[in-house]
Amino acid sequence: MTSLFVPGRLCLLGEHSDWAGTYRPVSPNLEKGYALVVGTNQGMYAQIKHHPQDLIFQATLNDGRQCAPIRLPMQLTALLKEARKGEFASYIAGTAYQVLTRYDVKGLDIDNYRTDLPIQKGLSSSAAICVLIARAFNRLYDLQLTIREEMELAYLGERATPSQCGRMDQVCAFGNKPILMTFNGEQVDLEVLPVAQPLFLVIVDLGGYKNTQKILSDLNRCYPVAKNQIQQQVQHYLGAINAKFVQQATRAIRQGDAQRLGTLMTEVQAEFDRHMVPACPDQLTAPKLHRLLTHPALQPFIYGGKGVGSQGDGTAQLVAKDQASQLNAIAIIHRDFPEMQALSSTISPQSTVKKAVIPAAGFGTRMFPATKVVKKELLPIIDHDGRAKPIILKIVEEAIAAGIEEVGIVVQKSDLDTFQTFFQKPPKPELLAKLSPENQQYSQHLQDLGERITFIIQEQQEGFGHAVYCAKPWVNDEPFLLLLGDHIYQSQDKLSCAEQVLATFSQTDSSVIGVTVMSGDIIHKAGCVTGTWQVTNAVLDITKLYEKPDLEYAKTHLHVPGMAESDFLGVFGMYVLKSDIFDALETEIENNLRYRGEFQLTTCLERVRASSGMVGCLVKGQYFDVGMPQFYRQTMYDYGISTSS
Repeated sequence: MTSLFVPGRLCLLGEHSDWAGTYRPVSPNLEKGYALVVGTNQGMYAQIKHHPQDLIFQATLNDGRQCAPIRLPMQLTALLKEARKGEFASYIAGTAYQVLTRYDVKGLDIDNYRTDLPIQKGLSSSAAICVLIARAFNRLYDLQLTIREEMELAYLGERATPSQCGRMDQVCAFGNKPILMTFNGEQVDLEVLPVAQPLFLVIVDLGGYKNTQKILSDLNRCYPVAKNQIQQQVQHYLGAINAKFVQQATRAIRQGDAQRLGTLMTEVQAEFDRHMVPACPDQLTAPKLHRLLTHPALQPFIYGGKGVGSQGDGTAQLVAKDQASQLNAIAIIHRDFPEMQALSSTISPQSTVKKAVIPAAGFGTRMFPATKVVKKELLPIIDHDGRAKPIILKIVEEAIAAGIEEVGIVVQKSDLDTFQTFFQKPPKPELLAKLSPENQQYSQHLQDLGERITFIIQEQQEGFGHAVYCAKPWVNDEPFLLLLGDHIYQSQDKLSCAEQVLATFSQTDSSVIGVTVMSGDIIHKAGCVTGTWQVTNAVLDITKLYEKPDLEYAKTHLHVPGMAESDFLGVFGMYVLKSDIFDALETEIENNLRYRGEFQLTTCLERVRASSGMVGCLVKGQYFDVGMPQFYRQTMYDYGISTSS
């Protein structure tokens, strides 16, 4: 059985701009739509498993009561008929219909055992249901869909119902990350925003009523051509005014400026009231919303706020001054507005990567007999500064220069003293005396590095994946940079190779695999990935990983759209991984799942990708392999050319 969580979505700014932006092909003078959207901390929890023929959905309400199970046959006509009814089951049926028209799937058994997301309150509970269904089919039937593709199926599924939703709602598929969305006709661009400081929000179910379909119907009458002043005001607000506020709010989120964000929300609400309410006054006047926003007792604890969703008396959002203020605001709302429900939602900064892991515990059998007396990680390379450096030193310096604070090197117990001697002990006095002043200073540099290095013992050498697993206690649930002990890297960009993959992690908050273009004649020597471009020739939504495929398999299953038929994306030998990789490794180790006699990393990466997604960073640079004699010889030549050019 597989567990899933899908949150609701909170539109920080830019409501209605998603559908307004779709009118641009008809009226090019209209402004693009812009919205800032983030997943809530609340959502839908479910356990899923296969069913041979039906789609069964069992929901448990917030008060613990179970609803009658929904049972739908996996037949196109039956699903479409149910979707068009416009009831709760319609969202489930509509999304299943879209999946079944495209993929050879059977049924699902879904136990929605908990939902703490307010329903029909502007937090896109309907979109969350649709994403949940799309993701359930994707995971159980290994459809290898990216998050964007799950979003598209969920959108089409909701549009199969009477809902007039735009393309904003399904961004809940990305979870609790602030996303800048741009809507230009049917094209939707997404940018994950970094957050400098935590932002503490309060979401308030106003306990009122609004007719979303009437709001959307009335506002859509203002497009594509405005026929009077009221309709002109609507287009002006959803165009230039909205674009200005979203741009300013994006800057505030990047800077973690909660005060500025709250002030902007208050200003946005005032502009909404001025420009939008006249187009649908019976639904958008919202007396409950304004009574909450102006409540005197709340003002010491908030920077500002506004309505959410289609607006009206559905839901409000407030920006609290800090976490204590967030709790105080919730208590005041429950005290002074007993008909309202208040929830906390916190936007946290993306994880900062502080640690790097370098496995260096292999036997080095392919470099025998040299490795009888020297570890392959200690073989020398002539660096661009003219120094003869052990390979491991180049790798450590790559990590430290990219901002890594601590390095864990996985070694055999018998090699511990050798590594400690190099990094953590000064040279013998007679050697130190013979060194030039520059090299004496460099000797101190090595000891300074050594203070940031922890050595991790791998008692038994049982594969690359097992070596990484040995670092679990030291990593301690943090994201970490993983570098290979027999690769060195040379960037062709202003950022180092490590900085490039770390930047991609910061931008996406997803586990990252560094990838590089490989020709078909060598792909059988490397791990290979495929997927679709999130950012063309930069960031890839990975849909499959495979270790050392033969060429025919690669052509059939691993080709990336848009690339030459003879080229593939191979693993670069550099990763940024979240700690859930250790859960996957533990599963394979406990169940003795080996590949060629060893515990591998690639199969565990595939497990993580299937459960929580993964991206590829197309690194602008080269890697140099020193793990085999022919590669080491070529590296000595090629690396020298690359560093001198």
